[in-house]
Amino acid sequence: MAVLSVLTPALAVVLCLVVGLMLLKSWERKTTTKKEKISNRDSRPWVDQDLQDSSEISTKESEADDWVDSYEEEEVVHVPYSPERHSEETMLKKSKDFYSLMNQRRSVRFISPEAVPREVIDKVIHTAGTAPSGAHTEPWTFVVVSDPEVKHQVRLIVEEEEEMNYRQRMGDKWVQDLSKFRTSWMKEYLDVAPYLILIFKQTYGILPNSKKKTHYYNEISVSISCGILLAALQNVGLVTVTSTPLNCGPRLRLLLKRPVNEKLLMLLPVGYPAADATVPDLSRKPLGDIVVHV
Repeated sequence: MAVLSVLTPALAVVLCLVVGLMLLKSWERKTTTKKEKISNRDSRPWVDQDLQDSSEISTKESEADDWVDSYEEEEVVHVPYSPERHSEETMLKKSKDFYSLMNQRRSVRFISPEAVPREVIDKVIHTAGTAPSGAHTEPWTFVVVSDPEVKHQVRLIVEEEEEMNYRQRMGDKWVQDLSKFRTSWMKEYLDVAPYLILIFKQTYGILPNSKKKTHYYNEISVSISCGILLAALQNVGLVTVTSTPLNCGPRLRLLLKRPVNEKLLMLLPVGYPAADATVPDLSRKPLGDIVVHV
């Protein structure tokens, strides 16, 4: 009995150690599995996860059978490419001329209601569509709004969210940094501009057979397209102000009846500058501050 009484506490300690080790191993397995899942999810940086809204892809929609495999697509034919080559003098002149044109580009919040030919808008968007994209998926949709009632609905949605942004979400520092530009949540130009161009990124493609196609680097691709669009607008003498309506995407997507795979990236009011338009007197960084030659 004496030996038993001595062994009982020892056995209890051993039993506790065994149970503790089992629990620790179980926890490590769960942690490893969780990390692997996170790693697998994060190992696809070309599939953007931001700008998500309440209409996320359901489990059924995300099944592997719904997605097209690359081998199912037709092979791309390659053709000769020989663009015009300029002399060094012509290259330098063209580069200076284009810089001079683009250096005049400014964000303009005072836009004229004067009509702009629709063909011009279509052509500058066509130009934006020449942008490079991951695996040539062209993951962009440009929604052009000219109907006055729809423009007003856009303005109501944007101003409602923007007031909340300025009052609650953005913080004092952000609001203070913007104050010198005399901006607020009031966006009169959304009613006034003859066109609103809303640029949506397609987070994945939908083929005619209803299968889904991966859109690699979709946000980067669409952002490049937006840059070309800004240059095309400047080239024809139109103005805009780049707007990324915080928290407005889901409601604007529903208003414009866009599919669930599209997420709003940018909103551009487009038109001629108003006769009394003003812009902040800003300067740009000199070349030496933005370029590094190695």
